[in-house]
This record gives sequence, structure tokens and C-alpha cells, in this order.
Amino acid sequence: MKIAIIGTTSASLLNFRKELIISLISLGHIVYCFSIDYTEKSKLEVSKLGAIPIEYQLSRAGLNPFSDIKNTYTLYKLLKKNDIDLSLSYFSKPAIFGTIAAKLACIPQIYAMLEGLGFCFTEQKTGLTLKTKFIKYIQVLLYKIALPLSDGLILLNKDDKKDLVERYKIKTDVFIWGGIGLDINQYKKSDIIINDKISFLFMGRLLKEKGIFEYIHAAEKIKNKYPNIEFIVLGDIDKDNPGSLTRKELDDLIEKKIITYPGHVDNVIDWLNKSHVFVLPSYREGLPRSTQEAMAIGRAIITTDVPGCRDTVYDKENGLLVKPWSSDELASKMEYLINNKSEIIRMGNKSHNYAKERFDQKITNEKILNYMKIRNKI
Repeated sequence: MKIAIIGTTSASLLNFRKELIISLISLGHIVYCFSIDYTEKSKLEVSKLGAIPIEYQLSRAGLNPFSDIKNTYTLYKLLKKNDIDLSLSYFSKPAIFGTIAAKLACIPQIYAMLEGLGFCFTEQKTGLTLKTKFIKYIQVLLYKIALPLSDGLILLNKDDKKDLVERYKIKTDVFIWGGIGLDINQYKKSDIIINDKISFLFMGRLLKEKGIFEYIHAAEKIKNKYPNIEFIVLGDIDKDNPGSLTRKELDDLIEKKIITYPGHVDNVIDWLNKSHVFVLPSYREGLPRSTQEAMAIGRAIITTDVPGCRDTVYDKENGLLVKPWSSDELASKMEYLINNKSEIIRMGNKSHNYAKERFDQKITNEKILNYMKIRNKI
């Protein structure tokens, strides 16, 4: 089969679709990887996997119908030219316009994937703004047009199905993948050395929706009582996002020694190994890859009781669930683990076992290949 994987950035292809691409190629299929930002280096990396890189145009954000129509037509021509048998479009705009282009190209099998519903579906403490409500209305309208054209929609959690497909009565088959998974062999379990300096680790973009402010406020509360406790932050500031931590706020936190911030790092696994507890107080996720990585390493998890996040934690088993927007409850759960260090080890061991059972990429890829009925086409 000729299979098109249609995403946005080449980084997402290489970081999150790599094992799936390798699996498809190992089964004898020809894989075309569509990206909007190829460089010579990323093209070479995709080619080394055995796939064919193809660049196309798509605006990742914004509502410009003329541009979107033009880009959809161009994508349709590319799909038609390469005589594609099956397409898999992932992320919001490719799921919409990639699906429409695939239908125009008369591709026999068409699938869309949403690894989360995005900020428009993320509850905020103060409610959604009028602008966000308008964008959500347009987004839902486009989903209602595009998704019924597909043979199936792949989601990562049941809440996304309820909040999108069921609520808005979108007629399409839905497959709950339950996580894209990861290479378990790459994230080997590491032993935890317990001492007075317990380390909590936050990893993600430094945005309000990721819970960075709740993490910081909880860290400040804990530091006042337990000065030896370490709070590590891995992630980048987004200067264009009004909900981002600012450079000044970050510098102040570093100067006051509230957080340890090493800047941009490539050795994420080393920092996971150094930590004792992984914390993600996000307001909504698809099914967070960072939490899966921490679980595979063997770390206790503190995360919010919201869609996506709660799918990674069995409360009081491999971690603790907290209410969103509550730095007080987050600090309370942190203090519990500080005073019950044996629970960090017990929960970490549970996390590792759950990761092996649920998030091994060999298992997750098998699920999606079976759903798309790829194996019986060889």
C-alpha cells in the first residue's frame, strides 16, 4: 500500500510518528510523510527511516478560508499524483483539511487523528473568552464537515469522544487509542535514591494551560516549610502566547532559588532520572507523552483530574490526582509524599508496571495497525 501520513511539523513526524513509520515500512508499505516545514536535515532523517518526505502548505493557525481552500486543493493534487491508498492526518487542521483533500482524491481508506482537543475545549477558571468561543464554533463546524468523510477518527481518551463526537453529534467511527506510546527500551527504569532532597519535576511549555503557575505557587508554599526540596522546570517560554510565563518571572524564580531551570535540554531522560516525582497540573491533555516517559522511568505522578491527565494515574496507586487550578491541593499532595517517602518508591514501581502494560509502542502500534486494517492488505 501507499500510505500518506499528514501532519504539520517534521519534528512531530520524527518524534511521535517514527515507530509507526518504521512499522509500516517493515510490513512492506510505501510511506509518504507530509510536513509543512522540512529542512534538508529533517528530509534526510525521514528518508533514513525509509519513508518519502513531501512538503506541502498549510497554515497551522488562523482562519483564512481562501488560504485553506487553496492549500487543500494543492494537497489533493499531491495525494492524487502519488496514488495514495490510505491517509492518516493528525492534529486539528490536517485532520480537517487533510481529510477533505483525501476524500477529493478518492483515497480508499481515510483516517483522522486528534491527540487532544486543544485550548478551545480546555476549561478555564474564568470561563472561555468570546474569541475562544467563536474559534471553537468554527472548529466544530469544520469537524462536522470533515470527520464524517473519514473511515474513522482516532482519539486518545474517552473524554474527547464525549466532548466532541457525542456532544456535537458528529457521525464517524471512533477508535480510542489510549496513548501513542513510546520505546520502553529507551526509557529504562531507574532506581530512586531517597534522601532529604526530594525533587519534583515539571516538563512542558511554560503556559498557564499546562499548570505552570499552579506548580510555581505550590513550590513557593513548600519551599517556605521545606527549603531542601527541589523543584525542576524543563520547558520553553512562548513569547507569543499571553498565557506564558515571562522571562522576568522566570529569572525572579531562579534568583530566589524557588526552581531549578537548566534552560533547553536534550537529555530529558537524565533529568527524569534525577527526579523523584513528576508533576503535570495541566488543564487538559490528549494523553501526555511526558507523563508516559516519567512512568516508564518509574516515577510517581501528581497530575490533575481532567481529560487525558487522569488517564495516566490510578489515584493513590501510581500517583495522586488533584483538582485543576488548585495550587493549595497540589502543595498538599507534594507535602504528603515528602512526609511519606516510601510511597514515592511504591508508586514509582506501579507507574513502571503500568507503562509496560499500556504504553509500550509495540503494543500501541499493533492496536492502530489493526484498527486501520493495514495488516490484511499485504
